[in-house]
This record gives sequence, structure tokens and C-alpha cells, in this order.
Amino acid sequence: MIPRPPAIIAIGRNYGDHAKELGNAVPQRPMVFFKNPAAVIGNEEPIVIPAICREGGPQVDYEGELAVILGCDCRDIPLERALGCVRGYAVANDVSARWWQNEGAGGQFSRGKSFDTFCPLSAAVPAAAVSDPQALRIQTFVSGECMQDASTESMIFPVARLIADLSRGMTLLSGTVILTGSPSGVGHARKPPRYLKQGDVVEIRIERVGVLRNPVVEED
Repeated sequence: MIPRPPAIIAIGRNYGDHAKELGNAVPQRPMVFFKNPAAVIGNEEPIVIPAICREGGPQVDYEGELAVILGCDCRDIPLERALGCVRGYAVANDVSARWWQNEGAGGQFSRGKSFDTFCPLSAAVPAAAVSDPQALRIQTFVSGECMQDASTESMIFPVARLIADLSRGMTLLSGTVILTGSPSGVGHARKPPRYLKQGDVVEIRIERVGVLRNPVVEED
């Protein structure tokens, strides 16, 4: 079982192609939102589509992401020291209920991204195992079909910049998880959309970090 972190801070639209596929402008500053730590599950645990997600129609989406785990309390960290605050890296899935994200919660992302089981995380690898977090291939497969295939080099705001920016005036507690954004290829942007359903299996691979695999079930 993956322990619940003190906080999960996520970054939206951190890959230019992902912003564009959703019809959004490329952000000029990191787009920040929080996920509920109670949403965390581990490898092979099921993503459960809750009954509440029947409101608004099919909507539950996958987002493969690199997760950063901090190893110390961080505040006002300069850019050149930011990667020294990283304890480890993990594979993450920022599962998202799109209607709740965009329409059902007053324009705030957190509700649609914080339902139980909506933050699968792999076991972390030590920071030393990843020499450059901006040189990692990330792939997402849904029931064997490759949906996302990109490099973390394409992040608009790299890991060090995110840590430096998020820690300005705000203490990031040791163990905090930062979700660094998802590349293009999400189900919501496809024509027709490809949302998760009962029986799907989501597998996310990040080189030198690991593999995260979760079956999908629907709540009665």
C-alpha cells in the first residue's frame, strides 16, 4: 500500500501539445491545483469509477505523469538547489472526471480529480536513479493501446522550476507529491472521446522510473 502524502500538488497543461489538444492556451505560469491525498492507490489496485460520475455522462479520463516526491521541508528554494530537495520519482495517473472538473464544481479542478482511487502512484525510485528528470520517455496504454508517448523534455515548466516556484512563500512539506503534468493523447481530446470503463486496464511506463498498472471497475 502506498502511504498517503501530506499533500498532492498537481500542475495542469504543462505540455504544450496537451494544452492545445484541449483547446487551451499554453500557460505563462504554472497552473496549480490540489488533489486529495485520500485518492492515492498503488500498483495493481483498481481505479473505481464512482456512482457520482454518472452525473454528467461518461467522463473519467487517464493522464500519465511523472511524480516528484520531496525529501525535506522546502520554502523559497532557489532554482539551482531545487533538484536537491527531491527524494524520489514515481509513475502517476492523474485520473480526472472531466464533467466534474470543467462544469460540476464552479470551475475548480480539484473536485473532479480527487475522487477515491483517482491518484494511482507506483513505488518511488531514489532520486539518484534519475540523472535528468527532463529526459524520460513516458507512455500510457489503455487496454493495450498506446494513447500517450512523449518525453518529459517537452514540459513547459521543468521539475526544478516547479519546485522553486511552488516553494515561494509556501512551505512544501517533506513527502509532498508534485504531479508534473500530462502529455497529449488523453481520452477527452479524442474524437470520439475515449473514457475509461469497466474492464479497462491502464498501464503507464516511464523509463528509469517504473510501471504503474491499474484495472478499472465501476461502482455499483
